[in-house]
Amino acid sequence: MPSSDASAAAESEAKTSASATVEPPVKRRSILSQDNDGGHPKEKLPVEESVEVDVDLENEDDPEISQIPLEVRRVVSLHDDTTLPTLTFRYFLLSVIFVIPGAFLSAMNSFRTTYAPYSVFFVQIASNYFGLWLARVLPSRQVRIPFTNQTFSLNPGPWSVKEHVLITVTAASGATGNLATGPIALGDLYFNTRIHPAAAIFFMWSIDAIGYAFAAIARQVLLYEPAYPWFQALCQTALFETQSKQNKNPTPTARKQMRVFWLVLLGITLWQFLPEYVFPMTSSLAFLCWVAPHNPVANFIGSGLGGMGFLNLSFDWANISNYLAGVPLFLSPWWSQVVLFASFVMSCWILLPAAKWGGLGGYSHCLMTNRACTADGDTYPVTDLVTPQNMFNQTAYEENGPLYLGVHYLWSIFFDYASYVSAYSWIAFFGAGQIKEAFQKFRARRKNKAQGINHQYTDRLNVLMRSYPEVPLWWYLALFLSAFVVIMTMVGLDIMFIPWWTFLVALITGAAVVVPLGWLYALSNYQLPIGTFNELLYGTMVQNLKTNRNPIGASIYGSIAGDAWYRAQYMLQDQKIGHYMHVPQRAIFFSQVFGITMGVPINYAAMRWIVDTKREYLDGSVVDAAHIWTGQSLTSSLTMGVQYVLLGPTRLFQQEQFRPLPYAFLVGAGAPCLIYILHRVFPRAGFNLWNTTIFFSGASIFYGNVSTGYFSRFIGGFVVMFWAYRYRYQLWAKYNFILAAAFDAGFNLNMLLIFLCFGSARVIGMPNWWGNDAGNVEKCYALE
Repeated sequence: MPSSDASAAAESEAKTSASATVEPPVKRRSILSQDNDGGHPKEKLPVEESVEVDVDLENEDDPEISQIPLEVRRVVSLHDDTTLPTLTFRYFLLSVIFVIPGAFLSAMNSFRTTYAPYSVFFVQIASNYFGLWLARVLPSRQVRIPFTNQTFSLNPGPWSVKEHVLITVTAASGATGNLATGPIALGDLYFNTRIHPAAAIFFMWSIDAIGYAFAAIARQVLLYEPAYPWFQALCQTALFETQSKQNKNPTPTARKQMRVFWLVLLGITLWQFLPEYVFPMTSSLAFLCWVAPHNPVANFIGSGLGGMGFLNLSFDWANISNYLAGVPLFLSPWWSQVVLFASFVMSCWILLPAAKWGGLGGYSHCLMTNRACTADGDTYPVTDLVTPQNMFNQTAYEENGPLYLGVHYLWSIFFDYASYVSAYSWIAFFGAGQIKEAFQKFRARRKNKAQGINHQYTDRLNVLMRSYPEVPLWWYLALFLSAFVVIMTMVGLDIMFIPWWTFLVALITGAAVVVPLGWLYALSNYQLPIGTFNELLYGTMVQNLKTNRNPIGASIYGSIAGDAWYRAQYMLQDQKIGHYMHVPQRAIFFSQVFGITMGVPINYAAMRWIVDTKREYLDGSVVDAAHIWTGQSLTSSLTMGVQYVLLGPTRLFQQEQFRPLPYAFLVGAGAPCLIYILHRVFPRAGFNLWNTTIFFSGASIFYGNVSTGYFSRFIGGFVVMFWAYRYRYQLWAKYNFILAAAFDAGFNLNMLLIFLCFGSARVIGMPNWWGNDAGNVEKCYALE
C-alpha cells in the first residue's frame, strides 16, 4: 500500500493509540488468589477461569500471524474459547438497562446546539461491573419460556467477555439518535403535521434497518481483510481485552485505573451542573466582553454565543467535546485536531470579520443566523411558500421577494459541498491503490469458494472465526425487504412527503457511498458527514414537479440516504469488534437488530417530549439565553428544504447570492490534487496530513450560535494528544481511554439528572444571578 496515503499517517498514530491500554499476556493461574495480608485464599469474582497465552506472537514467521498488522497483534487475543456464553439472560437484562437511557439522551442531543454523546465507553466499563455482580448474585435457576419447551438459565456461569461485547454492541446500535426525528419534528413545529406515532416509529426503524442491510455491500471488502484496522473498533477491543485480563488477574494498576474513572466521572457529573444549569457563564468565558461589556465590536469579537469566539474559553464539556466536529479530543490524532482548528480559525477569526466589516458576500444582514431572511434582514416567512396542496406558492414568493441567507451560512453550504466531493477526490489520489488491491484480493479469493468468507482468508483471526456459522446473505436481504416494504408503503400513501421513485434513488445513492466512505473511516477514523448534498440532489429531482413540494421532503430523503451510510458504518465497526473478540457473527447481527428495535421507540418518545416542552425555543419565538436549545439543525433543515424543494436549485443558483455555490464542487475536487502534488514534490513536509475533507467539513460547521469551545478543545488536544502522547506516553497509555469514557459518561449522567430533577414533571428554571445574567450570560450586553 502506498506510504504516501494521508490515512497511513493517521493509521500509524491511531493504531499505537488503540493498543495503549493492553497489558502483556499473563500466565494461566487458579481462580483463587492470595491476600497480601495473611496469605489466606480469597475467592475472586466469577469470570472465565483460564487466561490464554499468545505464544504465537513469538513466531512472526507463522503465515497465520504475519498477515495481521503488528499493532493489532498487540491488542487482540489470538486464541478463542468457543464455549463461552453469549445471548444470556444477563445480556438481555443489561441491554435494556443501558439502551433505554442512552436512546433517550441521544435523541435529546440532536436538538441541542452542542452535546457530548452517550458514551459507548461508559457502557463498556459499567456493564462489566454489572455483569460481574449479576454473575455473583443471580440464582442458577432454569426458567421455562412460555408456550414452548425451551428453558434458559438466569445465571449460566461465570461472566463472559462475549456477553460483555454483545451488550456494548447492542447499546452502540440502540442507544443512539435517529435521523428521522428531524423531519418528523419539523412537520410538527412548522407545518402542524403530526405523523401518527406508529408510522413514525416504523419509518425510523426502517431507515436504520436499510443501513444495516447495506453493510453487506462492504463487509466482504473491508471487514475481514486484516489490513483495515477500524481504529474505533481497535480502541474498544483494547479496552475489552484489558478488562478481561483485569477481571482474571486484578493488579494495582487496574484498580487505580478504575478508581480514576469513577472519580473523574463523579467530578464531571457534579461540575456540569455549573455550565448547564447553575452557572451558565462558565460555558463561555468572553474576556473581551468583561473588558468592554457595552462595546459592540469587542462583544462580537469575544462572544462565543453569537460572535467570533476570539480567545474565548469554555469549561462546558458539551462545547469542548462537540462531536458535531467529528474529531474526538481524546481519540483523534493531533494532526486531525490541528486541521480542524485551522478550519475554525479561517471561518470564525478571518471570514466572519471580513463579512461583518469588510463587505464579504455583499449581504450585510443575518450573518449569525441560519434562518432564511428577506432582502432587508427580516425572518423569511418560509411556511407561507407552501400551499395546502404542498405546492410552491408563487404569489407569496412575489410578495416577500427573493430568499436570502446570511453569508456565514452560505459559506457553510459551500464548504459542505466541497467536503463531500473532496472525500472522493482524496481517495482517488491517496487511496486508489489500496482499494484496488483490496478488490483484487477479494476477487482472487472468490475463485476458491470454500465454506464461507472466513475460509477465503488465512490469517489467525479469520481462522478462529471459522468455528462459527457466517451470517447468511438472506438475513441481510430479509432485513432490507422488510424495511423496503414499510417505507414504500408509506411513501405510496403519501405519508412521508416524497415521491415513491425518489426513495429508490435514495437507496442507490446510499449504497454507492458505503465502500468509499467506509474505506476512509476504516483507515482514518474520520466519519464524513453527508451534509446537504442529499437535499440538493432531492431538490434537483423534484423542482419541476407539481406535487410533493413540501420542504420536509428534503429531510426525509436525506434521512434515508444518509442513514444508509451511517448505519452501515456502525454495523461494520461493531462487526469488526466481534471479529477481533471472536464473538459469533450471528450473535453480533442479532444484537445490532435488537438494539435498534429497542431504541427507536425511545428515540421517538424523547423527540415528542423535546418538541412539546421546548417548542418556543425550537421554533425561534423565544431565544434560549444559553444558546443550547436553538434547534439549529432543525432550522438548517427547514431552510434547505425551502431553498432546494420550493425554490429549486435552478432558480436558486441563478440568484446572485447563490452563484458561487456550484464552484464548491470544483474546489472539493481540485484541493486534494494540489495537496497530492505538493506531497509528491515535498514528501517530508507532511502535506499528506492536511486532509482537505476534514478541513472543508470543519469549515462547513455553522458557528453562528456557538463558537466557543474550539479554542479550549485545541488547548486540551495539545496537552493530551501532543504533549502527553509524545512526552508522557506511559501515563497517556494508562489513562487516556479511561478519561475519554469518564468525561462523556459524566456529562451524559449530568444531563439525565438535570432532566429528572428539573425538567421531567415540572420545568424548574435557575434563578437569575451574576453567573446567570438575564441580560447576557457572557456579559456581552451590546452583542447584536
